[in-house]
Amino acid sequence: MIIVAVILILLVLIGFLGVFVIKSLATPKKIDSINKLIKQQKYSAAQKVAKTLIAKDPRDYHAHYYLGKAYLADHKNELALMEYKTVAQNAIFDEKIPEAEFRNQLAQLYLKFNQVNDALKEFLLLTKLEPTNAENFYNCGKLVEQQNNAESALGFYQKAIKFNKKHVKAWSGMGMILFRAKQFGEAKKAIDYAIRLSPETFSTYYFLGKILKESKDYPAAVKAFEKACRDPEFKQRALLERGSCYMLANAVDNAQAEFEKAVKASKDEKSQETLFARYFLAACFEKNRKIDKAIEQWQIIAKINHNFRDVNTKLSEYKDLQANDSLKEFLTCSSGEFAEICKKAALVGFNMAAQTVEEKKWGAQIIATEQKKDDWMNVRKQLFLINFYRETDPIEDAEIRRVLDFAKSKNCTKAYACTSSEFTSSAIRFAENRPIELVPKEKLEEILSKAGI
Repeated sequence: MIIVAVILILLVLIGFLGVFVIKSLATPKKIDSINKLIKQQKYSAAQKVAKTLIAKDPRDYHAHYYLGKAYLADHKNELALMEYKTVAQNAIFDEKIPEAEFRNQLAQLYLKFNQVNDALKEFLLLTKLEPTNAENFYNCGKLVEQQNNAESALGFYQKAIKFNKKHVKAWSGMGMILFRAKQFGEAKKAIDYAIRLSPETFSTYYFLGKILKESKDYPAAVKAFEKACRDPEFKQRALLERGSCYMLANAVDNAQAEFEKAVKASKDEKSQETLFARYFLAACFEKNRKIDKAIEQWQIIAKINHNFRDVNTKLSEYKDLQANDSLKEFLTCSSGEFAEICKKAALVGFNMAAQTVEEKKWGAQIIATEQKKDDWMNVRKQLFLINFYRETDPIEDAEIRRVLDFAKSKNCTKAYACTSSEFTSSAIRFAENRPIELVPKEKLEEILSKAGI
């Protein structure tokens, strides 16, 4: 009986051992089957097999890894990141979980979710795992540059170039750091060399454009930014820069077209690039007297970022525009209509009959005489200068000096400066006891209303 019992125990042990061995042999086959399903683009099936293994053993980190790979291939990035983080915290790396490949994929996932510090940690580990891989050093440089650590970034870019003298993006990155450090000659050399290495790397032309813009070579900068637009990552920024070049060259219509393209190229309505595109587009609309369209852009910006630059001030300046048809007409009408409005305002507001009306960038300039009942008498009439400004910026004292000098040159007895904005305190002080009357926005509104505009 004892012998029989011993035999039974041995048989049971052998059975358990057999099951364990079979399971051990079967698991790698199932893991391999997941990999095959991924290669066959059968992502749902691969995920199902991996989940089955994890349900049986939650600490099967090979299954977690391949589930993450299946999610990644299936563009389910958030789920992939969860699995990869589990592997990173627990797994021992082997031939089935190649560490360098895994950490690179994890770093890219962190970047997709804007987790820059975590991504940087992975790339730093990769520089230890693959000490001659230039790409890892370049990625570290790019990320520390985003953290405003230019000195460290330059060091990483230089290491990338050390291991790969033809690393175009590292040369470009180094060029931009030198550019920001105002080492323009060295920056230009680095960027030019990057372009010689790879004329088809269009992102490099963005940096070339920045250098040319700084040198005030706007036509060449515009051409460089045009090439940079071919890189999807740099397209919106390049359009913004093209628009700013046109603005600096006073080509407002061309600038407006570029900023409109930059808004359309947006992938994120809340990004700084998109907000700046809308802000500068509004500035173009404002200059072109399309105030309604400018207000529309400012309102969109304010909803996203209430404190963005001077948007609140702009909206405040125009808050009564919708309720005040006279001021709206004054600010938005065409040049020909504006001249007629100014003539009416001069007559009603100051009892002045316009003799000449000259269109200016800032508005209109009128030489006028007093409108009197005895106009039939052959008497030499006194001349008056009346300037109408449809500008949003306050009028400075330098402009008041210019007006007075011009009035004197034309033998005008007195000058009037009428603005749709305000006057600076220095302008008001300068005008005191001088032959000029300042007419701010509120008083101008009253004149326009009386004139039936």
